Amino acid sequence: MMHASHSPHLPEDWRENAYDLARGLAAYSGSRLVAGIGRVIAKHPEAKIANAFNHKQVGCKMWARDTLFATIGASCRRVVVLGGWYGILPAMMLEDPRFDIEIAVSCDIDPAVEPVAQTLNAAFGDRFVAMTADMHALDYRALNADLLINTSCEHITDLRSWLDLLPPGTRVLLQSNDYFSEPTHISCVNSLEEFQAQARLAHVQFAGTLPMKKYRRFMLIGAV
Repeated sequence: MMHASHSPHLPEDWRENAYDLARGLAAYSGSRLVAGIGRVIAKHPEAKIANAFNHKQVGCKMWARDTLFATIGASCRRVVVLGGWYGILPAMMLEDPRFDIEIAVSCDIDPAVEPVAQTLNAAFGDRFVAMTADMHALDYRALNADLLINTSCEHITDLRSWLDLLPPGTRVLLQSNDYFSEPTHISCVNSLEEFQAQARLAHVQFAGTLPMKKYRRFMLIGAV
């Protein structure tokens, strides 16, 4: 017999429970990122943080982070993530002691995500910056980034036209996929080889595929 306190008919405050869970996980793990997720749950009830930090998103970002370190090592002092959403990938990199990052910038065209990203990354202080901007209108020379990351190339109409805006020699990490059934994915590719042909990087240090349940994610690390 089910105890009354466990009755499925009793209402639950999901957000309060999620906040308590995030705080507990942060206390147990010591993770500033997890603590930041707790702050987002409490301060930004409209944020789709569960989608941004689901197991698929985390898996793809861990693959990017770990492969990046294996490929280029610790030396990326100024990192700019384009289409950064809530700034989870910058947080994962800032929290990772293997990297020697002085500043990580999360850039997104949606102004609504900037305050959420700032809340999420508050524990990193001046090492994190959130900015609202169109990636096609940025002055990339002024950004002076050691590394540009774009894990949403499937959303870019003409990937090579965007890459042509970057100073020659700029280091990049790019991801795309073959998830054609998602309506916002306007520039998917069928294979890693097609992604390489689409990007036409001057130098490729890594090219790989991560199989997912419904699609494959492709990644390139190199320079324009």
